[in-house]
Amino acid sequence: MAKRKKREDGEGCVFRKRDDLWGAYIVGEDGKRKYFYAKSKQKVLEKLNNAREEKRRGMLVAAPQQTLAEYLAYWLGHVAKDAVRPRTFERYEQYVRLHMVPEIGQVKLQALTPQHVQSLKSKKLKAGLSPTTVGTIQIVLHKALSDAVRLGLVARNVCDMVSPPRKVHKEMRLLTADEARKLLDAAVGHPNEALFVLALATGMRRGELLGLKWQDVDFATGILYVRRVLNRMPTVLGDRAGLLVESEPKTRHSRRSIILAGFAFDALRRHKARQEEWRQAAGDSWEDSGYVFTTPLGRYIHPNSLNNQFKALLEKAGLPDIRFHDLRHSVASLLLARGVHPKVVQEILGHSQISITMDVYSHVLPTMHQDAMRVLNRAFVEDEDGEGDGDGEDNGDDGGGAVLARR
Repeated sequence: MAKRKKREDGEGCVFRKRDDLWGAYIVGEDGKRKYFYAKSKQKVLEKLNNAREEKRRGMLVAAPQQTLAEYLAYWLGHVAKDAVRPRTFERYEQYVRLHMVPEIGQVKLQALTPQHVQSLKSKKLKAGLSPTTVGTIQIVLHKALSDAVRLGLVARNVCDMVSPPRKVHKEMRLLTADEARKLLDAAVGHPNEALFVLALATGMRRGELLGLKWQDVDFATGILYVRRVLNRMPTVLGDRAGLLVESEPKTRHSRRSIILAGFAFDALRRHKARQEEWRQAAGDSWEDSGYVFTTPLGRYIHPNSLNNQFKALLEKAGLPDIRFHDLRHSVASLLLARGVHPKVVQEILGHSQISITMDVYSHVLPTMHQDAMRVLNRAFVEDEDGEGDGDGEDNGDDGGGAVLARR
């Protein structure tokens, strides 16, 4: 009788679980068994052979089974929370809670495939989310799965096999100068009138405004210093309120000084007097937080509360529904459209690079180009007496200047 070939250590084994189920296992590099099941011996052998190939390539993972939702909750609380800024973490939590968990959260982490990610992307695009938002969801999932690979929970990042959605340019809905004045008119008498004035006078981010303290305002020079932000930090997945935490500004350039326009400076003075009245009325109930913008009891303003106040003001002013962050975009566009140098706008907004300013607000550039061409036209058609032919029509000059101007 031929001697049966001895199976190599860790090669794996196939067995019959019951009449309608076959099983197999393979021993990983860590000595733990990884099991597979199928309704036929052929199918379970295929799984075993795939596992043998993964083991050969060093990609076999034998980790505790958990759903994607369970892993993402762990990732948010133990990995991402300490690695990103509070505002970024808040967005991560929203993407996980609102988009990933409802669609693919029930899938086992190790069973997640590129098809699941592709399905998530397709469903969100069909639901009306912008390609930019869907792309960001995919980026966050990629980060989470990269950490899962690093922790030895999965062998590969399935997001690598799914291309991001094609970006579609979408025009921003910004406030015109007239609309901005309507908003400020609607804010007159509002407890946070100065906050909305400051938002339209400086382009400061929501967290920067809420984190502003009186020590950051120099009334002698009229300069405001951006030194911190106040943002919501969810404590667990699904926490809508969260904790309010102070942190450093977004980038090194975000920590900046801004010279205030006169109308904004006056609004701050009035607000300081109003807050003093609140302090006297509150008595012992007053919380001396030092923040410029507070409740009538001196407590910080929750970002969700500010968003609700902003939406109410837009409705009162008869203006379109925009995001609070769009006020920042509106300020930048108004400044650029009126000829303020992009470098100055970059410094006011706190962008890390001028290329960001130019890319985000490229819709304003055609007007700037027209102004530049008018200047160039005057330079080339100007005659010796200093009188220029502003319309660029042929004035009999055979030189190249007039020809260039007409082009």
